[in-house]
Amino acid sequence: MGMGQQRIMPEGLYAQDKVCRNEEQIVSKLQELELDDLLVQTLRKQAIQLLEAGPFSGLGEIIHRESVPMHTFAKYVFSALLPHDADLAYKVALRAMRLPVLESSASSGDVGHPHHGISIVPSRYPRWFTLGHLESQQCELASTMLTAAKGDMLRLRTVLEAIQKNIHSSSLIFKLAQDAFKIATPADSPPDITLLNVALELGLQVMRMTLSTLNWRRREMVRWLVTCATEVGLRALVSILQSWYTLFTPTEATSIVAATVMSHNTILRLSLDYPQREELASCARTLALQCAMKDPQNCALSALTLCEKDHIAFETAYQIVIDAASTGMTYSQLFTIARYMEHRGYPLRSFKLASLAMTHLNLAYNQDTHPAINDVLWACALSHSLGKNELAAIIPLVVKSVHCATVLSDILRRCTMTAPGLAGIPGRRNSGKLMSTDKAPLRQLLDATISAYINTTHSRLTHISPRHYGEFIEFLSKARETFLLAQDGHIQFAQFIDNLKQIYKGKKKLMMLVRERFG
Repeated sequence: MGMGQQRIMPEGLYAQDKVCRNEEQIVSKLQELELDDLLVQTLRKQAIQLLEAGPFSGLGEIIHRESVPMHTFAKYVFSALLPHDADLAYKVALRAMRLPVLESSASSGDVGHPHHGISIVPSRYPRWFTLGHLESQQCELASTMLTAAKGDMLRLRTVLEAIQKNIHSSSLIFKLAQDAFKIATPADSPPDITLLNVALELGLQVMRMTLSTLNWRRREMVRWLVTCATEVGLRALVSILQSWYTLFTPTEATSIVAATVMSHNTILRLSLDYPQREELASCARTLALQCAMKDPQNCALSALTLCEKDHIAFETAYQIVIDAASTGMTYSQLFTIARYMEHRGYPLRSFKLASLAMTHLNLAYNQDTHPAINDVLWACALSHSLGKNELAAIIPLVVKSVHCATVLSDILRRCTMTAPGLAGIPGRRNSGKLMSTDKAPLRQLLDATISAYINTTHSRLTHISPRHYGEFIEFLSKARETFLLAQDGHIQFAQFIDNLKQIYKGKKKLMMLVRERFG
């Protein structure tokens, strides 16, 4: 009788903690009692009185906002009454599910509530220090009801509505969804589809609640939802793919959801026939294209991968990438997609994407360890293997974007070692001759490389210290190799060295080293 009375939560951490511990101790004492017919009748009578007792009861229809919650007590009453009077047991537990202290900061029907860990109540006095514990007790009560209602569609629906109305923490709703899923899928018997559907609905609610707020468990939640939908069946998977934008970010939808749905394991798990596989694949491709349109930077590659087996969808995804390349995509994203295209056997498309990537790149004279250097060398090698025309198209872009002398000389050396056009594109004839550095397009690259060496030399000499002299002489040796590729290269290099001696004659030790090496 005492536990069912309505009472206001006291102030202060110690008093609030004592309320919780005392209640748990009384419940543990009550649980030691053997319930005979007389005690069951007494419990029923007391439960009915508490439900109808008005403001004196903690289970009355209306309670004060700061009234002590009844979750722990109701869980005991529910478990005790369930075998004898299930209707009354559910009435008590459902009435006790409320937590009015949170209703001021979240309207009771608000499923998109932003709280996701322990709920936080703004501008409240006195503070509820035990709110986290109380919310977990509320969650325990809900979990007990879900377990008991397994197989009963009507009761499960009522419990689900109570959870959606009264629990405002996405983490706790996710825990309930996981509990329901575990109970619904026992290892030794077939799954309970009614409880599985409840687990799925709770999971969908969690997705909507955490879509626009940060939650460190979000990836785990998304993966779990796909697992749960797979257990429910094909229609559930099709549904989450079609309504992805209300549940997932574009990146999550392509990289986790669609990728998992299209995996071999999922198709085996569901034992799908060909039309069903095609339906699922079609939904996944539609999702991929929508995500690529919305967020090309993060979804383009996933979209291309998901659309590989459908020519029209693949073409559409490729076109989305081309359209987005000029505005929203970085050179590293474009290079990654270009390499993927080459791997898939589309060298000309790969070349186009690599060219677009080059326009976004800017390599300064001193960035000789830049992470994009490998991509630049790969793009030039690809162009060289395709033929003279492609090489002629990419060299102006390289000259414009790359100002690092060592990178330019590396590209130049690679282009002069073998004849262009060795990729063997069907319908093309290649002369098989090595290209001359005196003619376009390599002439332009050679001039740019010599110019980069000259500029870099002057930049280095502005702030050079004696301990870097040896390294600088080696740098000049590399420069000489590039100068000598030009017809009058030896004359140009001699003039360049004379200029250095004249301008930097104050650096006597360095100029002496230059004379020793280069005359």
